[in-house]
Amino acid sequence: MKITLKDGTIKEYAESRAVIDVAREISEGLARAACAGEVDGEVVDLRTVLDKDCTLQILTARDEAGLRVLRHTCSHVLAEAVKNLFPDAKLTIGPAIDTGYYYDFDAAPFSREDLDRIEKEMKKIIKKGAKLEKFTLPREEAIQFMEERGESYKVELIQDLPKGEEISFYRQGEFVDLCAGPHLMSTKGIKAFKLTSSSGAYWRGDSDKAMLQRIYGSAFATKEELEAYLQHLEDIKKRDHNKLGREMELFTTVDVIGQGLPLLMPKGAKMIQTLQRWIEDEEDNNWGYIRTKTPLMAKSDLYKISGHWDHYQEGMFVLGDEKKDKEVFALRPMTCPFQYYVYKASQKSYRDLPLRYGETSTLFRNEDSGEMHGLTRVRQFTISEGHLIVRPDQMVEEFKGCLALAKKCLTTLGVEEDVTYHLSKWDPDNREKYIGEPEVWNQTEQHIREILQELEIPFVEDIGEAAFYGPKVDINARNVYGKEDTMITVQWDALLAEQFDMYYIDQNGEKVRPYIIHRTSIGCYERTLAWLIEKYAGMFPTWLCPEQVRVLPISDKYLDYAKKVHGQLKENGILSTVDERAEKIGYKIREARIAKVPYMLVVGEKEEAEGKVAVRSRFLGDEGQKELQEFIDAVCREIRTKEIRAVQVQEQK
Repeated sequence: MKITLKDGTIKEYAESRAVIDVAREISEGLARAACAGEVDGEVVDLRTVLDKDCTLQILTARDEAGLRVLRHTCSHVLAEAVKNLFPDAKLTIGPAIDTGYYYDFDAAPFSREDLDRIEKEMKKIIKKGAKLEKFTLPREEAIQFMEERGESYKVELIQDLPKGEEISFYRQGEFVDLCAGPHLMSTKGIKAFKLTSSSGAYWRGDSDKAMLQRIYGSAFATKEELEAYLQHLEDIKKRDHNKLGREMELFTTVDVIGQGLPLLMPKGAKMIQTLQRWIEDEEDNNWGYIRTKTPLMAKSDLYKISGHWDHYQEGMFVLGDEKKDKEVFALRPMTCPFQYYVYKASQKSYRDLPLRYGETSTLFRNEDSGEMHGLTRVRQFTISEGHLIVRPDQMVEEFKGCLALAKKCLTTLGVEEDVTYHLSKWDPDNREKYIGEPEVWNQTEQHIREILQELEIPFVEDIGEAAFYGPKVDINARNVYGKEDTMITVQWDALLAEQFDMYYIDQNGEKVRPYIIHRTSIGCYERTLAWLIEKYAGMFPTWLCPEQVRVLPISDKYLDYAKKVHGQLKENGILSTVDERAEKIGYKIREARIAKVPYMLVVGEKEEAEGKVAVRSRFLGDEGQKELQEFIDAVCREIRTKEIRAVQVQEQK
C-alpha cells in the first residue's frame, strides 16, 4: 500500500494503517496537533483505517477543514454540557460554521448567566478528556435507540434517511449524539473556546415548526487566536447598523407600529433622499430611463395574471378574503405587473424599443418574524426598481447596460470591492416553483453566463435561486456578521410578456413578444443604508452625510458670526448646523467627533475679524485657518464629485 503525503513523499506499508498512526510516524508533534485527515480529498477521522493506495494530508487546526472538525467536536461538548445542566432540553443539530459552531436545543431561552454556567461545565468535560468513539446502528435500531433517550428531533432526522441505511453515532463518555463526523480523538484536543451568544431559531428553518434556542460559540487552536477573534467581535458590534444606526439617530423601531417597519429619523431620511435623488438623476439623465408612478396595491386579478398569486402569495399582504369578498386586494411585492400596463396603454413599434421604465417603488413583503433585522430585512421598503421592455435582439446589450449601471453605483458608493456576483438559476427538480419550458431556462441561463464571462466578472452559480419567471444576476454583500444579502438584482425574463399579452409591431407589421429585464440600480434603499453604516462605521463620504459641517462658536460672543457662516454654507447647498450650546469648545469638538461630522468650523475673535474659519476634519485633523470661500469651494467640489476621502483614524479615538 502506497500513501502519498502532501509534500509528495510516498510511504509504503505492508499492512493497513490508521490515519493517526501515519501522523505519529511523521512526528509526535504532528500527531498531537492533528484534528483529522484528508484522504483522496475527503475529510475523515484520524481513526480511519487506510487499506489501499491513496493521497493523505494530516489536518491541524491551522487548516480550515481541520479547524471545522475541532469546532464540530466543541459543539458536541456544548450539547453534553447543556444536557448535564438542563436534562429536559432536547437535542436537534449542532454543525460547525464559518465563524465557529452552534447547537439548537428545544429548551427555555438561555441567559448570559446560563452561557457562563455552560462554559464552566464544558471546561470540566474537556478536562476529563473522554475519547470520541464512533459506532453505527441499523436504521430501525437507531430510531429505537434515540426514542429510548427521549430525543424526538433525532428520531425525526433518522426517519428522513433511507431504509436500510447504517446510522452513525459518536460517544464521549456517557454522552451520545447522532453524527456523521469526523471528530477529534478526544475532548482534550479543544484548547480555546467561547460561547458568544444565544438566539431563537425555527426547527429546520420553518416558521410553522417549533421555536428552538440556538447557542453560538467559537473555538480556535490557541487562546491568542480566540482572544483576537473575540476582539474582532467587539469591533464589528460597533459597526452593526442595528446598533450604530440607532445611536446616530438614523432610524428606530417601535413595537406598537410593528416588526420590520422601521421609522427613518430626520438624518436617515435625509440620507435616503440624497441617494434617491442621485439615482433618479443618474438613471434619467445618463441611462435613458423614464419615470412611472404606480399604485401600492392591486386586485388579486393582476397577480393571478403575473403568476405571483400562485407562486408568491404567502409572501404578500392580502387585503380581504376571496371566499366572501367581491374584490380582494394585495399590497404590491414588486412593480413589474403595474409597469407592464404602462407599456400596454398604447401600441408600440419596434422603433420605440428599448423602453426603460424606472420607479422609486415602495414595496411590501410578508417576511417571517424570525427574519426581521434592523434595515436589512423589513416588511416595507423602497427600491430603485426598473423594467426594460426590449426586442430580443437588444436583450444582451441592455442586460450589459444594467450591469454597468449597477457597477457604477457600487463604485460611487465605494463598495464595489465588497460584492460577489451570482448567477441564480432554476431548479429543474422543482418544476412547480417555475413557469416556462426547460429549453427557455437553459437558453437564458447560458446567455447570462456568456455575458458575465465576456465582461470578465467572476461569479458563482446558485441552483434554485432564480425568480419563478427567469434567471438573474444577484449582486451580494456580507454584513459585519458574515451573513450574505442580495443588494442588486438584474433578471432576464422571456416569459411574462406572454402572460400579459405584451407585444410590439415589427418592421413587417407582425406582432412580436418583447423580452423584459427586471433590475435595480442600487437595490433597496433601507438595506443599502444599513450596508453603508457598517461599511463606513457611520463615517460616511461627505456627500452622503446628513450633517456635513458643524459650526462651533468658541463662546456666545461669536454666535452671530457662526450663524453668518452657517448661512453662507446653506446658500451653497452644504448641510450645516450651529452648536449654540453654552459649552466649552473642547466638549463641542468631542461631541461633533462622536456624531461623525466630516467638518468642524471653529470660530472666535480672530476668525470673525479676518472673515475666516478654523477647520478641523475627519480626514486631516486640525487643518488650520482658511478663507471661508476657499473652504466652501473645496467642500462643494468634494460633494459634487462624490469623493471618498480616507479617514484619519487617530482623530476618531
